[in-house]
Amino acid sequence: MLDHIGLEVSDYSRSRAFYERALEPVGLGVLMEPVPNVCGFGSPGDRKPFFWIGVRGRPSTGTHVAFEARSRDVVDAFHSAAVAAGGQDNGAPGVREIYHPHYYGAYVLDPDGNNIEAVCHAPV
Repeated sequence: MLDHIGLEVSDYSRSRAFYERALEPVGLGVLMEPVPNVCGFGSPGDRKPFFWIGVRGRPSTGTHVAFEARSRDVVDAFHSAAVAAGGQDNGAPGVREIYHPHYYGAYVLDPDGNNIEAVCHAPV
């Protein structure tokens, strides 16, 4: 079972602003900033963050992270918020039957080129 994940970013302020806006529709926000240039995101009721970003050196790209959305409307809102926050569209909201008949996802590249997704598995 996964406890948490962290992405190394090249510009902390830019990435924090991106993720704050992009993850708000899926119910996530900054819960902790223990040291400069590092923060953790989670649900407001959570005791600990599970998604971290930070600057430590040279970031690598190509990571894929998917956040669960409770509805297709949330997937749509994530995509809109992420693109408005400076993300690059990498797959508009839609059904991806290749995974299963109810897989509804959207993909955006973050400021460092990581593929960030919101996905809803519930049927219409």
